[in-house]
Amino acid sequence: MLFQSFTFPNGKTAKNRFFKSAMEEQLAKHDQPTQALVRLYDTWAKGGIGISVTGNVMVSETGKGSINDVVLSDERSMDMLKAWAKAGTQNDTLLIMQINHAGKQSPKAVNKTPVAPSAVALKGMDGFINPPRALAENEIETLIQQFIGAAKIAEQAGFSGVQIHGAHGYLVSQFLSPHHNQRSDKWGGSLENRMRFLVEIYQGIRAVVRPEFLVGLKLNSADFQKGGFDESDSIQVVQKMSELGIDFIEISGGNYESPAMMSSKASTQKREAFFIDYAEKARKVSQVPLIITGGFRSESAMNDALNSGHLDFIGIARPLAIMPDLPNQIKNGTYQTITTERIKTGVKAVDSKLGAVLEMDWYMNQMALIGQGKQPNPKLSPWKVLAKTIIANGKAGLSTGRS
Repeated sequence: MLFQSFTFPNGKTAKNRFFKSAMEEQLAKHDQPTQALVRLYDTWAKGGIGISVTGNVMVSETGKGSINDVVLSDERSMDMLKAWAKAGTQNDTLLIMQINHAGKQSPKAVNKTPVAPSAVALKGMDGFINPPRALAENEIETLIQQFIGAAKIAEQAGFSGVQIHGAHGYLVSQFLSPHHNQRSDKWGGSLENRMRFLVEIYQGIRAVVRPEFLVGLKLNSADFQKGGFDESDSIQVVQKMSELGIDFIEISGGNYESPAMMSSKASTQKREAFFIDYAEKARKVSQVPLIITGGFRSESAMNDALNSGHLDFIGIARPLAIMPDLPNQIKNGTYQTITTERIKTGVKAVDSKLGAVLEMDWYMNQMALIGQGKQPNPKLSPWKVLAKTIIANGKAGLSTGRS
């Protein structure tokens, strides 16, 4: 089933069921895309992926979450965007641009005063991320237009679609959460009000792009924190966005304060599908094309998940940073199940404090190698990655990596 094509309701067809989920590349230069990104997505397209989603492309200079994010607020880099789209859509690949705004999850090395629905600080981020200020209503309207503008440029450049990032604690996710969104105006309070920001972004994009341009959503199954966006809320958002005509929904979970995307229960590890139980519930309220990302490693687990009928695509991220031709290997019968062990230095004090950042930086280094036209290096030393990060960005570099 992995190599069955899939036709979306708008007529766009994916050649297979492999979905490269977004990973933070940090390969921009002065906020703009680079030749390294072109090479990276050229490699993934040639590797046989059906749908490829870019890392975060920020819709505003003030919405960056790390130093080397791509920012798409105007058409100044249209030539490079077109080169990126051309490379990423070869071999009948669909290339989706993930559009995002970090909101309060913007390190002080990048943004001294981040913005959010409400002035609620992130717990445990003192010294790395400054407390946010609440957005004014006119600023919210401007942000909606910036998401819409980025989608229009993506379409013009030749991308197959966009994915609104509504997961992992970024701005759209912050609006959805009753913990992070404590507003009393039309943008907060009830779930209907909290999802208004997402709904208006989606409807605004849909109004200005062609019907065959895919518009999807990345959504948390839950934030996994007390008083936050929970599974019941999430299922209702799935139902609402399905009714509005969203082209696909990718499911993940967690945020900076509770990073579920970095861990899972033993039962889901065994099946390799971190969010399969949620997918079954989502299927009961919606038939929108569904993707779950997290944990897939073996061909048998991927096929089992598809055969369950609960999802339509297999979301894969980190394995593709060290095995960019994974789909081709499965198709050719040469694939040996990849294992992705935790990246550790072996020094408990270092790993406990910097483990998550080190792991993200290690995979970004793999993508940088591919972007340089080199082979990924599964034996890359964690100590070398740590030293490189500090040399390049100072101590601030240890707080600017993202999942």
